[in-house]
Amino acid sequence: MEKSNTTIDFILLGLFNHTRSHLFLFIVVMTIAIASLNGNALILLLILLDSRFHTPMYFLLSQLSLMDMTLVSTIVPKMAADYLSGKKSISPAGCGLQIFVSLTLGGGESFLLASMSYDRYVAVCHPLRYPVLMSWQLCLRMTVGSWFLGAADGLMQAAATLSFPFCRANEIDHFFCEAPILVRLACADTSVFENVMYICCVLMLLVPFSLILTSYSLILSSVLQMRTTEARKKAFSTCSSHLSVVGLFYGAAIFIYMRPKSYRSDNHDKVVSAFYTIFTPVLNPLIYSLRNSEVKGALKRWLRKCANVKPQYT
Repeated sequence: MEKSNTTIDFILLGLFNHTRSHLFLFIVVMTIAIASLNGNALILLLILLDSRFHTPMYFLLSQLSLMDMTLVSTIVPKMAADYLSGKKSISPAGCGLQIFVSLTLGGGESFLLASMSYDRYVAVCHPLRYPVLMSWQLCLRMTVGSWFLGAADGLMQAAATLSFPFCRANEIDHFFCEAPILVRLACADTSVFENVMYICCVLMLLVPFSLILTSYSLILSSVLQMRTTEARKKAFSTCSSHLSVVGLFYGAAIFIYMRPKSYRSDNHDKVVSAFYTIFTPVLNPLIYSLRNSEVKGALKRWLRKCANVKPQYT
């Protein structure tokens, strides 16, 4: 097979074709993406403007919203432009940028969710020691560490992926550049890189996921000791909703990055990637924030304040 240099553009085949059913699905996906951007922007705005939310827990939530907004903004506009214009090419630099940003945000969110589960564990199991066990200093360290580890993983995988020579058929059967998909086009032995990528996935996905499961197991153990049924129901509802979002995110990421090569399918990869890049970001503000009574109260106060602002005429 002929090899191509990295100056030739790649072709993204996309998530949809131009049938009526796929046009409907495209509209649904765009609606979800817009709702995700608006929901996460609203959470960021509320946390920024309301001083009652200037706590470690809500700071972590604001970082989650920021990551989700950036991830959707990196992937969806390009996908939509390709579908509407019919121009599906992307330069190697653009492809590398998508790999870097998506892995930075995906890896960062993985560690951030683990940090948030620790925050909830301390709040539920050790409420009196919360200011000590979850200090602002520790919160900032965990946040910076999440961004840094995600960026390090993204930079390494983007650089390594684009260093391979690619076959002349530069068609990527996906809606954005993702390292495991792009590696399939390489006209070289990628086994060493794939082994390294697998080790990175263990560190970036399985370790944080294990910490989250441990935190919520301890939380549930503490909840079972609560005396009132109402408190137990509320805690169970909160934990189950959080774990459902965590399961979607980690399940989809593990499916894409840790599945054996022989079991991979382009159509399955596209659908699963859409879950953690488009659908999960719209669930995060609903599950983590808008179901929170404090956030709902702040939103109502903000809406009332906006409604009471009368236009002034000169």
